[in-house]
Amino acid sequence: MSVSGERLLLLDIGSGTQDVLYVQPGLEPCNWPKFVLPAPARGVARRIRQLTAQGRDIYLSGVNMGGGFAQALKEHLAAGRRASAHPEAAYALADDLSLVETMGVRLTELCPARHAVVRLADYEPGFWQAFLAAAGLEQPDVVAACAQDHGFHPGKSNREGRFRLWERFLVEAEGRPEALVHRAPPPELTRLAALQRSIGGGAVADSGPAAVLGVLCVPAIAAEARERGACIVNIGNSHTIAFLVYADRVFGVYEQHTGLLDAPRLWSDLERFRAGRLDFAEVFAAQGHGCMTLDLPAATDGFGRTYVIGPRRDLLREFAVEFPHPGGDMMLAGCFGLLKGLGASFAG
Repeated sequence: MSVSGERLLLLDIGSGTQDVLYVQPGLEPCNWPKFVLPAPARGVARRIRQLTAQGRDIYLSGVNMGGGFAQALKEHLAAGRRASAHPEAAYALADDLSLVETMGVRLTELCPARHAVVRLADYEPGFWQAFLAAAGLEQPDVVAACAQDHGFHPGKSNREGRFRLWERFLVEAEGRPEALVHRAPPPELTRLAALQRSIGGGAVADSGPAAVLGVLCVPAIAAEARERGACIVNIGNSHTIAFLVYADRVFGVYEQHTGLLDAPRLWSDLERFRAGRLDFAEVFAAQGHGCMTLDLPAATDGFGRTYVIGPRRDLLREFAVEFPHPGGDMMLAGCFGLLKGLGASFAG
């Protein structure tokens, strides 16, 4: 894999970790600096719990981000402490701000007196400037990032709305993998829009499909998918997503919440998904996002080769699957997916 002379900072911001790849021109990919750090939401949760223990009221400032700190906020309110939030920051808790108020959070553009400020953001430029400088690395020319975004879908459930985006990808974008990396994210993806502003306008993507794209950076897997078809599965901490890929196109998408799956159930879903016999209604009724397949090409072997990544990948350890490591590190699959999505602009 080759890149241009620009330094790239690629981030996959999850609920547990943020996985980071620094693309340094002149070095082989195996020598590019890489980091696995706690997710920003974990730092916010830790800060809230510290302030709760100190008996302090809090004010959430900043912008929309991952809501992995929500439990710490609930504990703060249950302890009898007050919480306020700037409206832009409150979107990290719900796209409908009236729901934020029902939680007991006061919305205000100004920090109330005697409230400790807790800043929200998936990406803080100051942190990364200091971190990279401490590591002896130059500041990047381009930052690209991925994060999970259910999207804002007024009048319908987030699960249903998110899957409508998948339908548009399969039909309108013809399942082209590069369409999963956005120069301009769809308007529904409010978290990605905020993230794009924070990183300075670089490309963004949803983390699940970015990780799947990363698997296609492995040449042997890309060739298998192109010639015979492959099922690629990302079992994340929160979501499980699977793609049916053939001839440089995605022919099917399946998405369910990982916490609702055990190994036999997931494998049963995947077997029917590969055969085009699992439908949207069944997955949605089981509290998932859904499933959609186009007419499956006869030239595939039934998408029999299944490649599994993600922090919960051991769920399928006993089944006939393979566990790839894009770029030598499974945790960096999302970062390599971003790189693949940028390939048209950055390939040498």
